[in-house]
Amino acid sequence: MSVVIPDKILEASGLSEEELLQEIVLLLFQQQKISIGTASNLLEMNLLQFQHLIASRDICIHYNVDDLKADVATLQRLGRL
Repeated sequence: MSVVIPDKILEASGLSEEELLQEIVLLLFQQQKISIGTASNLLEMNLLQFQHLIASRDICIHYNVDDLKADVATLQRLGRL
């Protein structure tokens, strides 16, 4: 699906197309609508670059107890714990 954003909105924002896309992706990530992997892919950044971007904006990586449990289980399965 493609979304067309009128030039008026782009001009009113004072942002370039790339900057507007970045702002939309950051908003979706911050609202937990998309994952960190999806967000970095949409912005064509590797994970480390995206982590630097969100750190520069004081946006926290979403990581909860369920994520921790899944990571521990993975590490146990891999024999690293």
